[in-house]
Amino acid sequence: MDIEPFYILLFIVAALYAAVGHGGASGYLALMALYGAAPQEMKPTALVLNLFVSLTAFIQYYRDGHFKIRTFIPIAIASIPFAFVGGMINMEDALYKRILGVLLLFPVIRFFFFRSPKDDELKDPNLYLSLVFGGFIGLLSGMIGIGGGILLSPVLILLKWTNQKQTAAISAAFIFVNSVSGLAGMLTQDIAFTSNMWMYIIFAFMGGLAGAYFASKKLNQNGLKYVLAVVLLVAAFKLLFTTA
Repeated sequence: MDIEPFYILLFIVAALYAAVGHGGASGYLALMALYGAAPQEMKPTALVLNLFVSLTAFIQYYRDGHFKIRTFIPIAIASIPFAFVGGMINMEDALYKRILGVLLLFPVIRFFFFRSPKDDELKDPNLYLSLVFGGFIGLLSGMIGIGGGILLSPVLILLKWTNQKQTAAISAAFIFVNSVSGLAGMLTQDIAFTSNMWMYIIFAFMGGLAGAYFASKKLNQNGLKYVLAVVLLVAAFKLLFTTA
């Protein structure tokens, strides 16, 4: 692995994801896949990085008053046990990469086609739908090694339960708790962490700090979303249509 370019890319991916309220696991997984890492190493590594970056993003958005705890709680309650179960599930490498490639298309669709609802368009969350979506996303999150924010965000926006920054705050918290649960499930199986884990954490954490701070304080998120969408689209194409 050509270490220095990888770390630079890791910093950029973490910054872009944190800027839109995500932990970045799908981006880290795509990046590691492009560099030829094995899925059994990719999944736990991505979740550990998720913990640092999503917590950083959550703190920034929470301080600015964007977190809706009543929307978050039922989704999280349903997702946490299913993320643990998903973390215990192993799958064949080729299938894993195909599923990851499909999941990467969700944020691409959201960033390009879903606009943030205005405050007067927002609706109260439905408890039963919250539980169903939380459980389903939690299971997928644990299986693939993501926090689930890339799946939850389009749902929140489409149903008009939250605006853009509320979505970012809830997604960041959701990603953190799912990452903890999914990682706990994986620890019951044979998993491996990269030998460069501390360097991964340092660069991802620095990128997360930079992205979350500037997005919550100063930057317009639209441009960042489009850049991230293009990056994810390229990674999804690589995972779905190539064998390398």
